[in-house]
Amino acid sequence: MSVDPTLLQTAIELALRAGEVQLARRGGDLGVGKKGAIDLVTQVDLEVERLGRALIADRFPSHVVLAEELPNAPETERPSSGYCWIFDPIDGTVNYAHGLPIFCCSLALEIDGRVEIGVVYDPSREELFVGERGAGARLNGSPLVVSSTSAILDALLCTGFPYDVHTSVDEVVGLFAAFIGKAQAVRRLGSAALDLCYVAAGRLDGFWEQRLKPWDTAAGALMVEEAGGRVTGMRGEPFLPRDGHVLATNGRLHDQMQSVIDEFSRSRNRTV
Repeated sequence: MSVDPTLLQTAIELALRAGEVQLARRGGDLGVGKKGAIDLVTQVDLEVERLGRALIADRFPSHVVLAEELPNAPETERPSSGYCWIFDPIDGTVNYAHGLPIFCCSLALEIDGRVEIGVVYDPSREELFVGERGAGARLNGSPLVVSSTSAILDALLCTGFPYDVHTSVDEVVGLFAAFIGKAQAVRRLGSAALDLCYVAAGRLDGFWEQRLKPWDTAAGALMVEEAGGRVTGMRGEPFLPRDGHVLATNGRLHDQMQSVIDEFSRSRNRTV
């Protein structure tokens, strides 16, 4: 599909403006609140989301927005046609609230139910990741290519923990431990969007996580695919951002990582 270049320009502009706001507010009173026991929101999340919604509404009044913090219209839940912007004003809010510089803005454009554009901006490192379906993925203009690691024993993997981890410790930490027993190392950075971009950039060899939202993964998953990697659901099914789980790899490790997940799932079923 040939996409209007003004759509990509808008996505990049919004991501860069979001990064400016994030950095300008950092270190001040962030107005931190809670959406759940460990699920934080700041006034900066809200400010950036309002900025994004206003920019999109001004330029593309017929488009819908699916974003994290403010109420979404019912029709944005699973749109099958038209234009839907999937927006996370700060991915890594807990990191941001604690002053840990691992956070970003993530923005994807879905056209007729398929993500065609993805932009992720990390203002702390001034790293702009851009993916276009069929046209590749880039970091600050340079092409992204996944790693060549072919054995899980040599792999640097990454995951994240869901916000209900306090009530699902055995499941979440159990799978984490299963991968620790197979891989060279496993990391937990706190931003799914950046984790996926790092797989696309070859910094990580694979990433898995469950109980996610579409704004966590839509842009980054496209980045991995366009950098030559493979993205599925955690059961091996085709990846859909709204399904809430993802396995993203350099492709060479995908079956090995899938086997670890499948083996862990079978062991849990035997003990239930």
